[in-house]
Amino acid sequence: MKPFDIGILGGGQLARMTIMAAQRMGLTCLSLDPGEDTPASQVSPNVVGSLDNVELVSELAKQCRRLTLENEFVPAGVIAAALEAAGEDPDILCPNLGALAVIQDKLRQREALARAGVPGPKAVAIDADGLKAVANIGFPMMLKSRFGGYDGKGTRQARSADEFDVHQASWGRGGWLAEEYVDFKRELAVMVFRSPGKTGCFPTMETVQVNQVCDLVFPAEGVDASKVAIAAVEAVGGVGLFGVELFETVDGEIWVNELAPRPHNSGHYTLDWGGVSQFEQHVRLVMDLPVVPPDGRPTCMANLLGQSDNDDFREGIDAALAEDPSVRVHWYGKAQSRVGRKMGHINVVGQNARTRAETARRRFYAAANPND
Repeated sequence: MKPFDIGILGGGQLARMTIMAAQRMGLTCLSLDPGEDTPASQVSPNVVGSLDNVELVSELAKQCRRLTLENEFVPAGVIAAALEAAGEDPDILCPNLGALAVIQDKLRQREALARAGVPGPKAVAIDADGLKAVANIGFPMMLKSRFGGYDGKGTRQARSADEFDVHQASWGRGGWLAEEYVDFKRELAVMVFRSPGKTGCFPTMETVQVNQVCDLVFPAEGVDASKVAIAAVEAVGGVGLFGVELFETVDGEIWVNELAPRPHNSGHYTLDWGGVSQFEQHVRLVMDLPVVPPDGRPTCMANLLGQSDNDDFREGIDAALAEDPSVRVHWYGKAQSRVGRKMGHINVVGQNARTRAETARRRFYAAANPND
């Protein structure tokens, strides 16, 4: 018998919350991350090392019954080589390797969605001098790194040929795509779960981005994006838990932005909504256990971002709860606060949840950074 049930590639807050969900079920976890003091290492054993190291990933596989990941940036080729070296079946990984490989390359992801008829913006590779991409997409357009971008990193907007040329320092190195600009009314997100015997999803949520980082998540009124979200996961052959980011266009259509093969920021509200959380559902999928039909109360999530290098989160928590004790604060235990870094989040359940969450966050920031 292997000493651990679940091995997690990555040691950030998503790994931490997954581990905590697994521990409630009596399961043991081991994380691999280059950082020594990580959110995951504070709640479970860890291994310090590169996620691109085939030997280390192979050792993790040898020690754990199942493998998963907290981000989509560990190359699928590295994982495949590690599993082969360990003599392990690729099926011990959830999400599955095939879907991971497609999602990791944003152009392959977009092409898979297009082949399946899933609505989304047109995208082409930027080759050579970029003229072919300009001719196919036109302006305005979005420029995206095919690999590794998130929270606005690896993304540029070009509204004209001059702006396209300005960004040549990025796309000229290769590995970028040009994508049709979407004139959207709002952004949406759906957590989709898919196992060999069951496919379903959590409710459609509206997300608000500030500086291309998720700021607020709350129930989306008047729209159900579940069919499109499920179709997107099926298009990439996904098995596991997936965060699907979507646009509602000004014409009322639902288009897919991109997929994440893991728990997602837009699903953090499920920790307090009264039903199964995205993290428990993730653990169930990883361990091939029966999944739970999601059902809970309307909840708003507000991200807590670092405001300085010396945030006093304890003072912030005290202030956030002082006038509304039902507010739930989740702090990730990161070793260092930095401006704009995701440090935690607030969940508020019930009536006026968005207003209450924003009010609690303002109190948190004011107390955590009194000299700001």
